[in-house]
Amino acid sequence: QVQLVESGGGLVQAGGSLRLSCAASGTFSNINDMGWYRQAPGKQRELVATIFIAGGSPNYADSVKGRFTITRDAAKNTAYLQMNSLKPEDTGVYYCDTLIVTSIVSTKEYWGQGTQVFVSS
Repeated sequence: QVQLVESGGGLVQAGGSLRLSCAASGTFSNINDMGWYRQAPGKQRELVATIFIAGGSPNYADSVKGRFTITRDAAKNTAYLQMNSLKPEDTGVYYCDTLIVTSIVSTKEYWGQGTQVFVSS
């Protein structure tokens, strides 16, 4: 079983910054990638950013490019999302996601419980 523990959400004024953390724990062999998704009230969950645990170029939603940065610490099985220049439209519940390698040809997806981010105008 894999657990994802998120932290770092909260209330911030527009233009401010927050840093989210997501730590994976439990019994698993390898993590393929980790990422962040968000869900605003009344809207579908959407991709924010993802990164391969082994490295490489991260993937960002167009709406956060240049403002958000995703990084990872492979030794700690942890991903971080640095969010700068926050806007009210960034408000939502942010979910951590990870793909765990379960065999040579398969992965399994896990989700965190979510952390609330509220950006006031």
